[in-house]
Amino acid sequence: MEISDASRQTGISSVAPASETASPAIASDFETFLRMLTAQIENQDPLNPVDSTEFATQLATFSSVEQQVLTNDLLTVLGAQMSAMGSSQLFSWVGMNAYAAMPVNYYGDPVPIVTEGSAIADKAYFVVRDETGKEVDRFEISTDRAETEWDGKTKDGQQLPIGTYSVEVESQLDGEVIDTKAALVEARIVEARSENGEAIFVMSTGQEVFSYEIVALREPA
Repeated sequence: MEISDASRQTGISSVAPASETASPAIASDFETFLRMLTAQIENQDPLNPVDSTEFATQLATFSSVEQQVLTNDLLTVLGAQMSAMGSSQLFSWVGMNAYAAMPVNYYGDPVPIVTEGSAIADKAYFVVRDETGKEVDRFEISTDRAETEWDGKTKDGQQLPIGTYSVEVESQLDGEVIDTKAALVEARIVEARSENGEAIFVMSTGQEVFSYEIVALREPA
């Protein structure tokens, strides 16, 4: 089953428009800017007129600032919506399979994992480290995004002992490491709670992750 976006699964409503006070303020500032620009044109020295490209630059600069203000307002609204998300919505995640960059609590069973190398890499490696940070396995994988299962066996066929491991994707270009990022581990959410305004989920493998660390959800197979 295809992984779905986390926000779509939770039924989070679409982002509301930016605050009503922001648009009039921007409109007022823009009108003021146009009046000033008009006055500048009317009072310029006819023998040494201002280059038209300068006017275009001023307009483009103001437009850029206007868009930035609107973007900031939109992000503020989005943050408020996320903060106000009802507990019922978050608790509805319990029982879902979640993907997050988290350690693997390996008990001997295969662990579903999503790997993806850098878009510009010519090679990618799946790297496994134990709790001390020591590298215990490494093997080449595709640089493309792929869903797989890690069975706890090294490339030499040896079974790693039960324990906690970190799994990551190392991307290389011409033999040089250009990126290293954690692989996404799939586990079922078995518990949800709120602490200091933050939603925390307990996974079936024992890890605890914050809601913002979960990048995708899907129904259990």
